[in-house]
Amino acid sequence: MAVFLVLGSVISLQFGAAFASQLFGQIGAPGATALRLGISALVLALVARPKIRQETIVLGLTLAGMNGTFYLALDRIPLGVAVTIEFLGPLGLAAVLSRRPRDFVWVGLALVGIVVLGVREYTGARLDLIGVALALFAAAFWACYVLAGRKVATAGLGIGGVAGASLIAAALTLPYGLSAAGATLFEPKVLLLGTFVALLASAIPYALEIKALRTLEAATFGVVLALEPAAAALAGALLLGQHLSLISLGGMALVIIAGVGAALRKAPAPRGTPAQRDADLVLPVPQ
Repeated sequence: MAVFLVLGSVISLQFGAAFASQLFGQIGAPGATALRLGISALVLALVARPKIRQETIVLGLTLAGMNGTFYLALDRIPLGVAVTIEFLGPLGLAAVLSRRPRDFVWVGLALVGIVVLGVREYTGARLDLIGVALALFAAAFWACYVLAGRKVATAGLGIGGVAGASLIAAALTLPYGLSAAGATLFEPKVLLLGTFVALLASAIPYALEIKALRTLEAATFGVVLALEPAAAALAGALLLGQHLSLISLGGMALVIIAGVGAALRKAPAPRGTPAQRDADLVLPVPQ
């Protein structure tokens, strides 16, 4: 049962990202980032009292950077490809923290998959290099998010720390979002879709994960998370018409295999909140 809860979290998150990309034509990627983070922060603030500490400030910075660069990447490259490239962040961090040769092999396999993805995209043309670069920046921010989340977890800040970090991230992205979208950001239809995205990409995944992590082992959790690129490709195909080529799907499969291999290493069972999960497992849900 717990495995299906995490799988539901992964699917919800990626479909949320697909719906977010539909906002780009109306408010741009910066506007979609600000709207999603702002509504998510309000939802989390209703669940737990926000805690502002040095640790949450750093986590808020990484959340703003991760979401901002990822949504900008989505504006240029397919969702499945963007998530696959972004997955290099936590996977690479896992190898660095482990320092075991076997983990570096998984990173190498993932890099091969990324190179294969770079050959062709869903249209048969080469990938947009700026979009790839933005996805790589998002990967770096994702790795930083893991480290920052660990600090929040070990400080005992819990969901309140995540809520505080979300408020900081929202405050950082709102000015840029307003400059790009203006008053359109507050139109009823835009706000409705933004709320839908915030629920799919934040509230629902967090709720499902917290329930699943009470009984699920860390290794199993990581294996399910390694399916994120596949879930992203499915969401992109169904909602955005982004049908990937066989070459791209092959590259994505290599990254998924690498993620599963890295997750199968021995790790202590996760505890409590998504932030506490980061202290035990370095393959968390992003965005």
